[in-house]
Amino acid sequence: MGTLHRFLTIILLVSLLTACRGDPMLWGAPFTPTPPLNGLALPPTYTPYPSPTPGPTPLVVLPLPGSPTPGMPPTRALSGGGGETAIIPQQTPTATLPPVNTAGPMDVYRSQGGDTLNIIANRFGLAASQLIASIILPPADVLLPVGTLLLVPKPDPQEVRTPGERLIPDSEIVYGPSTIDFDTAAYIAAENGYLSQYKEYTLSRGWLTGAEAIERIAIENSLNPRILLAIIEWESHWVRGSPQHLAAEDYPLGYIDYHYRGLFRQLMWAAGTLSEGYYGWRSGMLTTITFKDGSTIRLNPHLNAGTAALQYYFAQTHSRAEWEQIVSPTGFAMLYAEMFGSYLARAQAFEPTLPDGLRQPELSLPFERGKIWAFTGGPHSAWERRGALAALDFAPGSTVGGCSKSDLWVLAPAPGTVVRVEEGVVVLDLDGDGDERTGWAILFLHIATQGRAKLGAMLQRDDKIGYPSCEGGVATGTHVHIARKYNGEWILADGPIPFDLEGWISRNGEAPYKGTLTKGDTVIEASTSGSFETRIIREKK
Repeated sequence: MGTLHRFLTIILLVSLLTACRGDPMLWGAPFTPTPPLNGLALPPTYTPYPSPTPGPTPLVVLPLPGSPTPGMPPTRALSGGGGETAIIPQQTPTATLPPVNTAGPMDVYRSQGGDTLNIIANRFGLAASQLIASIILPPADVLLPVGTLLLVPKPDPQEVRTPGERLIPDSEIVYGPSTIDFDTAAYIAAENGYLSQYKEYTLSRGWLTGAEAIERIAIENSLNPRILLAIIEWESHWVRGSPQHLAAEDYPLGYIDYHYRGLFRQLMWAAGTLSEGYYGWRSGMLTTITFKDGSTIRLNPHLNAGTAALQYYFAQTHSRAEWEQIVSPTGFAMLYAEMFGSYLARAQAFEPTLPDGLRQPELSLPFERGKIWAFTGGPHSAWERRGALAALDFAPGSTVGGCSKSDLWVLAPAPGTVVRVEEGVVVLDLDGDGDERTGWAILFLHIATQGRAKLGAMLQRDDKIGYPSCEGGVATGTHVHIARKYNGEWILADGPIPFDLEGWISRNGEAPYKGTLTKGDTVIEASTSGSFETRIIREKK
């Protein structure tokens, strides 16, 4: 082993155990007042990263029979109920799943924002090769244009699914553009219920009003405060009335567990559960829900992420019979409309949350060139311990372990405006409008207070964000945690738009924090040990 190799090994082995660890009670940055998110005028010299312009559709319409196109794959005809003949690419079924029976009953599915063939196939319990269309489809892991029509074999008649109505739009779940004109505190005050007078003392955040607790959970977890208010009202009547019994007073979101007593801890649990449902569905990995009695049911593949999140959420706190009433059109959705008006009409301006042609902006590795860092955390939760596997961790090389002070900088991976600065937190808005709820934004967690970028600062690529640390939440060693959002929705680190940092592409591992970064033939496996094999050095120009 050469001298340099030994030196690098020593540095990285003692560098730190750097996963973002969270005790279920105390995870998250200590509370500070929410900074303003508007009024940040940009100077003429600042050029923000523009919102993506949808590119040309990757789908090619096949010609009619008798007029073949050179280079096209073989096709076969499928007669529809209306007498039309659809021309579909010849598919080769996998060895483990049966081929499509085009003579049998078929289901019709129209793709939504964020869908790929693999994701849709997982929801239906099929292989991507079993999905058929009248057009040549893109690769199975590439985003489909919204509204792409697919034919899918119908399930066994004995299969039981959840209701398929899309009741709550995705934009009503995430902390995105639809929340900009909503004032949580004013709404709660106008309703004049128990919540308007509520205050709670938390060890890490001090005294919080009900509105402050909701706003804090909403912004940290990127959840729409409307959905949190509606769940509180459904479970305990805190918003428009008063709790009618002790359980509703202690557990306003319906989760009965002594460790989650009180509004703030209830909101923490609810945020994690909603995020598990939303992003589990978005990724295609969540396909069934389990009720308190242990029984299960398959989520209807035609749902949207917002409705799937609520079906999953209420299954954790209610019996099957109660759940069926809650997720019906006359249940929770009716209460939501009473509280917040014509939300379906409002959503039309903000849907889909992941539009056609969405691409990640060009992002650099978030540290200085030529410096030694370690890839210590593969895809894991963006905030809290549950939810979107949207974050990656990097630790600076060091000869001292644990939460030691680092003199290596975290740098801006793209131009942007600093729109939120809190204990351990910096949020960089990339589209220049000064609001993290619109367009692309990047969360940096565990940024040291000393040297941290200022609120309102307009940064260029490679400008300083701050020093990595253990500040903000619970960490086992000095590092930086980064995650992306688009229109308030966390973007999965391994998905249709994976993290791409100067060509280093992230992929999931067998569990959160595992996973890889790949560039060409080079693969780095994440490890919280900061071992030599995890080293990553940004190339010098």
